[in-house]
Amino acid sequence: MSSSDIFIGETIGTAVLILLGGGVCAAVTLKASKARNAGWLAIAFGWGFAVMTAVYISAPLSGAHLNPAVTLALAIKDGGWDNVPIYWGGQLLGAMIGATLVWVAYYGQFQAHLTDQEIVGEPTAKAVEAEEKGAGPVLGIFSTGPEVRNVVQNLATEIIGTVVLILAILTQGLNDKGNGLGTLGALITAFVVVSIGLSLGGPTGYAINPARDLGPRIVHALLPLPNKGGSDWSYAWIPVVGPLIGGAIAAGLYNVAFA
Repeated sequence: MSSSDIFIGETIGTAVLILLGGGVCAAVTLKASKARNAGWLAIAFGWGFAVMTAVYISAPLSGAHLNPAVTLALAIKDGGWDNVPIYWGGQLLGAMIGATLVWVAYYGQFQAHLTDQEIVGEPTAKAVEAEEKGAGPVLGIFSTGPEVRNVVQNLATEIIGTVVLILAILTQGLNDKGNGLGTLGALITAFVVVSIGLSLGGPTGYAINPARDLGPRIVHALLPLPNKGGSDWSYAWIPVVGPLIGGAIAAGLYNVAFA
């Protein structure tokens, strides 16, 4: 794979991943959306199918890493570091493009949600805490956040979820060359993502992908959304550092136990 193929493939694939994954979050969250309040099952399966679609689209070009933690794990596993910056650059750019497309697709819903907010009773303790930490009312469409703010627990949750994801990819999902996800691996990985969402997504929203969280968070900060609130930068390092640590741990476990 050439450097240009890698960059283009990762940009397109990650853009599709975030468009469909962020799209289901927007569909469930925003007023005037037909899927409003569809719930956590819709989000978990929406993200799983987003992964599957993005992998099938981008695999011929880049091997469909679509996740800096996957790229890091494969580099540790095989010792090939030359293309890591190219993968990471494409993934971050793609995530930002995908998040912007979510805003375009749901533009009217964003306007209705943020300019006509209904206040019913007193705000919950979680909502007050989130506001104090700088989390805006639609930030959850773009990036993740904890239900309970505990740095150690939040970081551990992201590490654990990513270890499960990367081990599944390394043991079951790679193509014949071992440099990305294969056709069957895309389906396996999609269901693993659904499983992680259902089983481990409750505490933090399961970023398990630094680009998936950081790129859309940057877009949230830049977009001209009315009354959007803050982007919660005090939390932003956890869904970046946690998955990278998890990817490194998973690669080490694979090299010790499976290689």
